[in-house]
This record gives sequence, structure tokens and C-alpha cells, in this order.
Amino acid sequence: MLRAEAMSPIPAATATVARAAFPQGSPVMTLRDHLGAIYQDADFQALFPSDQGQPAWSAWRLALITVMQYLEDLSDRQAAQAVRGRIDWKYALSLPLAHPGVDASVLSEFRCRLLQAGAEDMLLERLLSQCQEQGWLQAGGRQRSDSTHVVATIRVLHRLEVVGETLRAALNSLAVAAPEWLPARVSADWFERYGSRMEDYQWPKTAEHRQQWAETFGRDGHHLLAEIWAETAPAWLPQLPAVEVFRQVWVQQFYLDEHHHVHWRTSEESPPAAQLIHSPYDVEARFSRKRETQWVGYKVHLTETCDSNRPHLITQVETTTATTTDVEVTHTIQADLVAHHRVPGTHLLDTGYIEAEQLLISREHYGIDIVAPVLPDSSWQARAQQGFDLTHFEVNWEQHQGRCPQGHLSRTWKPSTDRRGHDTIAITFPPETCQACPQRAQCTRSQKQGRRLTLRPQRQHQALQRARQTQETPDFQQRYAPRAGIEGTLSQGLRAFGLRRCRYIGLAKTHLQHLITATAMNVARLVNWWKDVPLAQTRRSQLAKLAPTA
Repeated sequence: MLRAEAMSPIPAATATVARAAFPQGSPVMTLRDHLGAIYQDADFQALFPSDQGQPAWSAWRLALITVMQYLEDLSDRQAAQAVRGRIDWKYALSLPLAHPGVDASVLSEFRCRLLQAGAEDMLLERLLSQCQEQGWLQAGGRQRSDSTHVVATIRVLHRLEVVGETLRAALNSLAVAAPEWLPARVSADWFERYGSRMEDYQWPKTAEHRQQWAETFGRDGHHLLAEIWAETAPAWLPQLPAVEVFRQVWVQQFYLDEHHHVHWRTSEESPPAAQLIHSPYDVEARFSRKRETQWVGYKVHLTETCDSNRPHLITQVETTTATTTDVEVTHTIQADLVAHHRVPGTHLLDTGYIEAEQLLISREHYGIDIVAPVLPDSSWQARAQQGFDLTHFEVNWEQHQGRCPQGHLSRTWKPSTDRRGHDTIAITFPPETCQACPQRAQCTRSQKQGRRLTLRPQRQHQALQRARQTQETPDFQQRYAPRAGIEGTLSQGLRAFGLRRCRYIGLAKTHLQHLITATAMNVARLVNWWKDVPLAQTRRSQLAKLAPTA
């Protein structure tokens, strides 16, 4: 039950002591002075049933505590202590000096309510709405996006540890849920084998011994699965979350042959990275690799404004699995900005977010001008900058024909799809024509086949060619230069706000963490804006400043 109340004035004694302690104000005091009631209890009415439970803490206070907690990268317990003992927090929350504070568990319950009600973005949206009302945030300007990896709050396990720890987790769950049923279904050596965490094991060094251990785990697991799904077993056992994770991992890691012998799958036989479970304790965390960086977890995409005459505010947050590519979320980001009336006129992106179709969708559906370098032509002719690349050929879209630089016409025009499911067109030239051509060495290296071209559909092809030409101009370089600032935003999130590491388990809770983190980062930026603190420049050592210029 929500005890609805309006934001009360700051008690006189609290204000006096806070002003004496912080003559210039602290960030949370500045936030209270400039924005007042960011949140209202009425905003959270749907989160608290009106006829159940004890009177709740005021929702606007819980929301503000949550934002201030992330502003200082505190744990729940530290935040509860700050409410109890920090005078500037009492000032921001309109609490008297003698107020005993809040129990740390209330903060966790509040976040759970946000998730259960589908209101995880409420804290960010209410702040951004106030910024729009004040004119600090407007549609039509420049915005930029980028992503970084997020490490799950789990121990990274190798394959043997994954299967062993998954079976151990299922056994522990069954020991709690069915303590009378389980002992008769396991052998005596299981209590030693699965009694402690897998990280305590001395794992075998040779591949042969590792294979033996894996098959032992596999046989034990299949025995337990058979017992769980036996007709005499309680019908609710398969519904236990740990048992379902156990079943999925065994499907991914083992198989039975025609003689019902258990075999450990090879790496080539395992599911793709987007499906493979790496821990029984966070089944949504995925392994991914970007250049030299490897991690198990998620990715977060931040979008922020970057106009020079307004504060730079994070306007959109997207959290995905680690295996989701950047280009897969471009449409989601822009659609969300449009839905919240924050559509940018110009969207600065890196190459990973862009493909030919997205250039058209952004411009025609959303009115957004994407400024981003597209992938160059990957043909050997283009890479070597010699010979006849795609730009040397004429394409007659109406007649479905291509013409080479020597004036010869193509023989076939075949619509197809590439490995990502995108529409393409394959154009081939007659082998006999290409073999007799004096410019053959400049066109193809095939000894038997004619030249082959792969195109996008007409409008995508033309948009891609225009983009490739435009990105070589000085004007493009000047327009694209502000995109680099998003790297500083990610750095700020990692250094000061704990953006790199998950606080919680699972994709939904991790996304909530990122939304609250973005809210806190916006508060920090607004405070600096109100205090006329300039944007920091890239730090350079004193020695680097003395380096001669080229």
C-alpha cells in the first residue's frame, strides 16, 4: 500500500545544518534546489496495491534515494546508511535531523516493483521530461550513440566447471525442495563429488582425463534427469528453475547415442554463442569477443545529446546480450527516440551501427540524417585501389543488366540473399567474353569464370554509394568529429558509475541498472551545467604537451 504524500518542505533545522555544512551546496542539494519534486507519489501509484500490506515509504523518496545511490555508486546498505547519517541527503529528501532512515531491503523491493510493473524506465523518463519542460532537452538536434561491454556478476567457468556446477546447483535446489525424495536417487559418491563448489576442484590436465570427467558428469546428470521425469517422481520437480537450467545445459553439452551411451559434445557440436549457457546462476549472460577483449555478460548502448548550447544528456539506453551486434539495435534506438518525442535531426554513429537499409529507414521513416562511415567496398580491386571495382560498372536497373568498363553486357541477373538474410543481386558476365578481354587482369582473378558483382537492391545500392563518396569529403569529417565525445560518456560511466559490471543477475535487472545509471549520470551533468563547470578536455601529461607538432 502506498502512503501517498506530496513533497514536503525541507525542515528548518535540516536546512540550517545542511547550509552550514555545505555553503556551496552538494550535488544532491543542488538537484533539490533546481528541480524540486522530480518524482511524485502519483507517478508510482500502480506499483503499490491499495489494499495490501503495511504503509509504504513515500515512493518519491524511494525513487530519489535510488538515483542518489547510483550517483555515488553505493550499495543498498551504504545508501540506507547515507539516508540515516548524511545531512545533504536528509536535505534532498525533506527529512528531519532525527529521522532513523530506511532499511536497505526497501530499496531492493522498490526496484522489483519497477520491473514487475514494466516501469523500469520511469526514473529516467521523469527526469528527461522535466528537462524538456525547462528547455534543456529538445528534439531536432544532434545525438550520438555507442556501446560497451558489461561483465556479468558471475565467475567465468570453463566447460567442465559449467556442467559440474550446473548439476551441483540442481542437486542443491532438489535438496531444499524435496529432501526426502533425493537421497534415495543418488549414490554415496555424489555427496563428495558435488558437495563443494567446482572451483575447489583440481582439474585434470590432459584431454583424455578431462573427457572422462565430463562423461562422468554426463552419466550422473542423465541418471538424475531420468529420476526427475519418472512417473513416480513428484510432478512439480521439473518446474524448479534450477532443474530447467540443468536440463537445458545437458541438452547443450551432452547427447546419447543409439546404445544410450553418454557423449560430451565437441566445441563444433555445441550451440552457437547466442544460445550457449555459461553459468547456471545467470542463464542470459553470453560469451562474446571484440578484438582482444573477451567477456561473459551483456552490452549496453547509450545515446546522448551533443549540442554545444545545452547540457549533454543521455536520452536512450539499450541493454542486449553480448552476442547482439550493434546494427541490430539501431532501429530500436531510433524508434524509442521517436516514441518519446526526442528524435534527433542528426544521429552520429560508428560503422558497426550502419548498413544500407538503415540509411533509408532512418531518413524516410524517422526524418533522421545518419552521419556515419559505412563499410568500404571489400573487393580486392577496391582494397588495392587498382583495377575495376564496383564503381566502374554501369547498372541498368530497369533492364536488369550491368555494363563493364569495356562495354560488355552481363549475362545473368539473379536476386538472392546473403548470410545475414539481406536481399542482394548477383550479376555475372559471360566467361568467354571475360577470357578474351585485354583488361581481364584488372577485372577478375578467376581463370574459368566471368566477373561477378554482388549488389544491394537499387535504392540501398545508391544510398550506399552516395555514403561512400560523401565520407571522403572534409565536410563529412567535420560533421562526424563530435561523435568521439560518446567515448568520454562511456568512460565516465565506467569510472564513476560502475557501468562495466552488473550489480544484479539477468538481462532485465541489468537493463534496470543501466537506466538508473543513466539517470544518475544526467543528474551529475545537470549539476555541472547549473554550476557552469565546463566540459573536461582530454587529459595530457606535461611531457605530452611539449611534444613537437607535425
